[in-house]
Amino acid sequence: MTRQNSRRFSDYCDSWLNANRPRLKASSYAKYGTSMKNHIRPFWGEYYLCDITPEGVTAFTQLLLEEKQLAAKTVRDILALFHSVFSYAGKREAQALQELDLIYPRDARKHVRVLDETEETVLGQLLAKEMDRCKFGIYLALRTGMRIGEICALQWGDISPEERTIFVGRTVQRIHCPDLSCNRQTMLVIGTPKSDSSMRLIPLMPDIASLGERFMTGNPDTYVLTGTKQCMDPRKLQRRLQKYLDECGITGVHFHTLRHTFATRCVEAGFDIKTLSEILGHSNISITLDKYVHPDLNLKRENMNRLKPLLLYPQS
Repeated sequence: MTRQNSRRFSDYCDSWLNANRPRLKASSYAKYGTSMKNHIRPFWGEYYLCDITPEGVTAFTQLLLEEKQLAAKTVRDILALFHSVFSYAGKREAQALQELDLIYPRDARKHVRVLDETEETVLGQLLAKEMDRCKFGIYLALRTGMRIGEICALQWGDISPEERTIFVGRTVQRIHCPDLSCNRQTMLVIGTPKSDSSMRLIPLMPDIASLGERFMTGNPDTYVLTGTKQCMDPRKLQRRLQKYLDECGITGVHFHTLRHTFATRCVEAGFDIKTLSEILGHSNISITLDKYVHPDLNLKRENMNRLKPLLLYPQS
């Protein structure tokens, strides 16, 4: 393959984005554009396809991991996007490309921060005291495992007091503006959840259903956290949570910790994993198992002891 009549890789980045924009959510389009701008273009932008080699990909991966110190998942996403553009470009060039055989870095298993029972009780008591809409939203996350964007996008029409259910069908997130003409760096976007499985129906416990009745507006199009037709910025809800955590003396916690805590309590209560997976909106139960089902030593010993009646001991 030669450079004659070839285009630089940066040109194919533009073409790929334009070709895929109609099928992408605004959040995905902004994410891909940002990855190309910050990582892919600076390294590969001036390359021709014939100059891209497996050795170059290895150097690119090391740059992302070691110099930029990006998380393994972030690096996997960037490499997958790079490979998608590379394959797209190869089809447009109609010439054989080198096999890159990308190696995607793996995550080291991280400790999942969960509120212990004392912390959960203290936070719950603070939320119950003079509860307002924000406190209700945080309590809702602690008792349903909903994500922060899902809480901020929740409208009263999504909650059925009669059926005692919540339908999760939207999420809100702050993204980089996808268009250069935008006079703001970021913008709030309300859209569907991250996957089909994230659209789900969650049964409510009676206390949440009764608490919600305090704040209902009677207009199904108003948002739960604001009582208006304007949703709350997730950053504001995170700041409110941090304020409450500081008052409780709880450290090392962010909003997603509430989701981890809910899931962990469900496992401790003996939830069926398939049911829990659907309540959390996971795409498959392996995600739930990998994140939350890690038996401690006492539980392992208890299960090993169940073998005793089945064992034949040697005669002395």
